[in-house]
Amino acid sequence: MTQLEAVLEAIQVKRPAPPKRRSKHLCADAGYRGAPAMKTILDHGYIPHVKGRRQEAGELKRDPAKRARRWIVEVAHSWFNRFRKLLVRYEKLERSFVALNHLAAAIIAFRKVPLKVNIIYG
Repeated sequence: MTQLEAVLEAIQVKRPAPPKRRSKHLCADAGYRGAPAMKTILDHGYIPHVKGRRQEAGELKRDPAKRARRWIVEVAHSWFNRFRKLLVRYEKLERSFVALNHLAAAIIAFRKVPLKVNIIYG
């Protein structure tokens, strides 16, 4: 028994039989592209939708909304880490720590806004 068979056999939730126009679909990556995997998928009554790696990579390049945005979070963490009092938590009370986080966020946002010349701030 392959791992694919074990996973398909282990499905616990029994659902009602789908109507003919709404059958069971199984979306998988290129690891399940071989003939034995396809036979197992079809034997369990699923309609396979298997994409190749190049096809997935091409779709990711075309649609920027699907790209990983992890770097945005990492940049934000590095901005907050520049405040030493937040890097090592010295505050005992949670509300003090949250207030310092809000202050740091306000300072970061203020530094990102471009200041215009000949405008009096204050």
